[in-house]
Amino acid sequence: MTCTLLSPSYGQEPARQGAAESGQLLYNNACRTCHTTKEGDNRLGPNLHKIIGRKAGSLSGYGYSAAMKEAGFVWNEENLDRFIANPDEVVPGHNMKPYGGLASAEERTRIVSFLRSATSGQ
Repeated sequence: MTCTLLSPSYGQEPARQGAAESGQLLYNNACRTCHTTKEGDNRLGPNLHKIIGRKAGSLSGYGYSAAMKEAGFVWNEENLDRFIANPDEVVPGHNMKPYGGLASAEERTRIVSFLRSATSGQ
């Protein structure tokens, strides 16, 4: 006997749930060593809570590089994608070493989607 009301996927489209799960897994593998999505939980890198819409280098309580503080843009999906792909190109002089980027456009899209969904309304 199956009880679908207790299933965590109840009411979600299977493809959407799979994309969110794969985005979280990719985030965990590529980003979680230094970042969290929990508000106020800065680690080696700043927390990514509500990253979309935030001015780069502006999170209070985190010691950004001068380059990131002066980046002059707001994090949106396109900027996140470009930065995850090649941080040196987007913000030369950033402190995210030794991270060099993620080549797969599909994986970057899933990470950005995860960040949007995981941090938009917390």
